[in-house]
Amino acid sequence: MARLTPIGRLAAALAALGCLAAAPADSPVNVPEPEGLYAGPPKGYTPQTLKGAAVIDADALAALLAGPDKPVLIDVAAPDRKPSNFPEGRLWLPVHPSIPGSVWLPLAGAEPIAPEREALFYARVAELTGGDTAKPVVVFCHVECWGSWNAAKRLVRKGYTGVRWFPDGVEGWQEKHETATLREDPAWKAAAEPQAGR
Repeated sequence: MARLTPIGRLAAALAALGCLAAAPADSPVNVPEPEGLYAGPPKGYTPQTLKGAAVIDADALAALLAGPDKPVLIDVAAPDRKPSNFPEGRLWLPVHPSIPGSVWLPLAGAEPIAPEREALFYARVAELTGGDTAKPVVVFCHVECWGSWNAAKRLVRKGYTGVRWFPDGVEGWQEKHETATLREDPAWKAAAEPQAGR
């Protein structure tokens, strides 16, 4: 194995430091929380914190589900898109695996989001929690997904105090636990569909 000279070691160290300095947002460590909601690409490294919410892992979520005060589980993952090369005339039947008992509100963590969709998000969460802003609410989507961070942040800003963010998403859950196939929340889906006569 070739050994680096002192100048070579210095050059390598400076190159590594330059990489770190050039792309701190691409690092899985110390991604800062934005001041408001995140409007960048939905997939990417996320902060390790969310002010006003608890960040939980799969074990903490399992314990919460086994406890007496069952949380409301909100999945905000985007639906799968039909591949562009999908054969014409074939039936497209995607499935959405998720944590059992979850309510699927696709793209509720998008930013920007239409005001009427945001209002519906708050209305659905209010219904699901029975109006109890302290009830545990767990928000998730996929690993490295800003949508779940945004949706949890929206609830914190709305005054919910029992918000838990599960950043490992369905992938982190299914490492040790079973998943269930979800259908989109009917009220959420109906509001997104074009109305007849419009």
